[in-house]
Amino acid sequence: MILKIRVDNFLVYANEVELSLIADMRIKRFADNVYENGGCNVLKSVCIYGANNSGKTCLVRAINSIKNVLLGFIAEVPSNIFRDDKVCSFGVTFMENDRVFEYDFKYDSTLSNGYKRGFVYECLKELTFDQHKNTATKELFIRDATNGIYRFYEDDELSKVLSLVSTDNILIYTVNTAIHSKIGEYKDILRKFADSITLLDMNNIPINRTIEVLKNNEKIKAKTVDLIRLADLDIDDFLYFADSSSSEAMGISNEAESPNPREDVLKLKVAIGDMLRLTSVHKGKQVQSFSFDSTGTKKIVAIASYIVEALEAGKTLVVDELDSSLHFKLTRAIVALFNNELNTKAQLIFTAHDATLLDCKKLFRKDQIWFASKDNKNEYLYSLAEFTAKEDGIRAETKLIDKYNEGVLGAIPEPDLISILLKDDASNGGD
Repeated sequence: MILKIRVDNFLVYANEVELSLIADMRIKRFADNVYENGGCNVLKSVCIYGANNSGKTCLVRAINSIKNVLLGFIAEVPSNIFRDDKVCSFGVTFMENDRVFEYDFKYDSTLSNGYKRGFVYECLKELTFDQHKNTATKELFIRDATNGIYRFYEDDELSKVLSLVSTDNILIYTVNTAIHSKIGEYKDILRKFADSITLLDMNNIPINRTIEVLKNNEKIKAKTVDLIRLADLDIDDFLYFADSSSSEAMGISNEAESPNPREDVLKLKVAIGDMLRLTSVHKGKQVQSFSFDSTGTKKIVAIASYIVEALEAGKTLVVDELDSSLHFKLTRAIVALFNNELNTKAQLIFTAHDATLLDCKKLFRKDQIWFASKDNKNEYLYSLAEFTAKEDGIRAETKLIDKYNEGVLGAIPEPDLISILLKDDASNGGD
């Protein structure tokens, strides 16, 4: 589970921002929305609001970069274009096997002798909590090429040669784990955490995961179909015919009658034959989902397996624009699945524009609602919990949509589009 994400000098973020999923236990509402583990209390879901180009998607891309780096890929690490500094900083605090770790790294894209300087800093720490929820931090290793600091606890020999290790990748991929067993242990921890994160863009969801579940994964197939069926009240069942003869016998055409609607979301990494064998049942009649179902239904089909897998395996699902093409009640229902008391370790982090989700009466705690905003000076990431009843009039029972539309919470665009029509055209004499 993710506890915190830190980003500095990456894409839109010229300065450091932090997203925290550590629950504020002074908030007593919706205890089921929090996973409690000793002294660590983690939010099961977080929603991020903001105007276009305010940093929401950039935060999702930062999480993706962290995941890829931990898996050994040199992911995108473009620095902010408005700063001369080429060093991007990332950090994540996470829970893995009920242990809490903090990992930070910096990537320098400055060219030196034709090569990028690479990973110039990384540090891994473990956090522990006593019975009074006080936090103790133990540094496990640090490699700081900029300041010449190299320490690897529990392996003195490795500490002596850390300065010679390549900066082309992070330590767990540049040090021989067969010789240095502690590196192997940390590699397993970091990779397992990274593998637990799934990222989705609702405008481009690969449907291949759901197809594979319907074809081969009996463990979560029934729940995936149930989610699709319950999410779209017009669907009685959802099927995948393994061969063309089966679909023909059931009266299902193997060719789309019309290329529309043709969403690219259904084509990514999927054979056309597989898509044409997806069949939805409406009022007892089997129809080809590809040519019959709406964009919203196709997105439900595509995301269903990811949701079920996250809940079953305790994964963190990160979704950009979860509310895209979905009815607001369905979006709320998906959030409620993660906030439910039956969910013990799965997590949902998502961006949205739908203000009807701003609900602290039935859906969210104040610390689960976040806002991304920026002005001419800075970029900001802050939670609703930072607004007080005394100063801002924000209480759990407050109608947040009104406050949001009034601009009290920030992170809302104020486009004056009508001025386009009213503007005089000097070239036409202004008449």
